Amino acid sequence: MPQEAKTDAEIESCFDVMSELRTHLVKDEFVQLVRDMEADGYRLVYHEDDGQVVAVAGYRIYTNLILGRNMYVDDLVTTTRSRSKGNGAVLIKWLRDKAKSAGCRYLHLDSGTERHRAHKFYVKQGLTVSAFHFTENLQ
Repeated sequence: MPQEAKTDAEIESCFDVMSELRTHLVKDEFVQLVRDMEADGYRLVYHEDDGQVVAVAGYRIYTNLILGRNMYVDDLVTTTRSRSKGNGAVLIKWLRDKAKSAGCRYLHLDSGTERHRAHKFYVKQGLTVSAFHFTENLQ
C-alpha cells in the first residue's frame, strides 16, 4: 500500500525511482528540494514491492478558479523494471482516493507529448485529455 514520505530517509528512498523521470535531479539535493516544495503543498508518496520503492508520485492539493479544489499530480513514475505490473495503477488509486477524501473535484496531471506509453496508461486509468499545456523558457 502506498504511503507518504515523511522522514528524510523515506524521501531519500524515493530518489532512484524519481530520477528515472526527472533525470536532472541531484541526489545530494533531493531531500532539501522536497522539503522546500512541501512549503508550497507538495507531498511525496511511494509504493514498495518486496521492500523496494518501485513507484513514486508527487502531488499538491489546492484551489483555483477553473477547477475549484483539486489535486495536481506533479510527478508519477514507476521504475523501469517494475512497469506493467500494476504499481502505477496502485498509485493512481491511492491518489484518487486521497483527492476524494480531501474534497477535490478533479485529479489532473500533465504528461510530455513524447510519453506515449504513459498516455495510454493514463487513459486506461480513466483520465482524459482535456487541455493543451503551453510553456515558455524564460532563461
